Amino acid sequence: MPNIENSTLQKITFSEIVQDDISLYIKREDLIHPEISGNKYRKLKYNVVQAKLENRGTLLTFGGAYSNHISAVAAIGKQHNLKTIGVIRGDELGVDLEKTLANNKTLKFAYDCGMQFKFVTRSDYREKTSKVFIEKLQNEFDNFYLIPEGGTNELAVNGCEEILNSETDKFDYICVAVGTGGTIAGLINSAKKHQKVIGFPVLKGDFLASEIKNYTEKTTNWSLNTDYHFGGYAKTSDELIGFINRFKKETNIPLDPIYTGKLLFGVVDAINKKVFEKDAKILVIHTGGIQGIEGMNTILKKKNSLLIE
Repeated sequence: MPNIENSTLQKITFSEIVQDDISLYIKREDLIHPEISGNKYRKLKYNVVQAKLENRGTLLTFGGAYSNHISAVAAIGKQHNLKTIGVIRGDELGVDLEKTLANNKTLKFAYDCGMQFKFVTRSDYREKTSKVFIEKLQNEFDNFYLIPEGGTNELAVNGCEEILNSETDKFDYICVAVGTGGTIAGLINSAKKHQKVIGFPVLKGDFLASEIKNYTEKTTNWSLNTDYHFGGYAKTSDELIGFINRFKKETNIPLDPIYTGKLLFGVVDAINKKVFEKDAKILVIHTGGIQGIEGMNTILKKKNSLLIE
């Protein structure tokens, strides 16, 4: 079972931080559970409760081939004796499922948890939120409980509001990676008056601010730093991978290249550029996602790029 008591605060000492009058800590949400970790546990917690209240025996959601969300939904479904269906981007993955599972540990894990896959073309996947697409799924499958891609909805935001607690009140800044906006919305809602929440988007574009505003009425206690997406979602560089490896070597904290790696790279760079005032207390939220490292290494290996150690 997930254990939120494992989400401890850890002080960061890292040689690449040149400013010594800053206090930097990381909240280890990644340690909540080995398979349902970080913001995935927070987002799914109340959605599972709601699914049971509605007597839905199946969770249906969406994701890519190496999706942390797909992996977590499969695991939590198995834990709560709920069926799971994953609508997966890329119909080519379903041509030879045995081969796909042999080469993709994320999907293999989900499959072993009992998840049923529906592989769709990338063009169809872009229509996943449309009424017509959802109606087709409802006609094909049993009465399921739908969880959006990435897990963000009002119940997910409610779960993410619980990340902050009395132990985090001492911090001036709360920093977090931003994908769909649910986690940062929860942090914004629960942050104290003296705290500012800074999001580091992993996606290109300016649409995330409007998405976040759908889940919070607060407007003055948060901002987005869009300088560290490294080209967009799932885009990396040898500079980023090298940083992740050095950070792990010095702190023994693993970072993934899609979310937390970019987040810490951005926070460290901002500290060194003196973006934060003297004696600022900064808290970074580790949102998990470590299972995705192996999939990313598979991609990097094909490109003869630097690998995550």
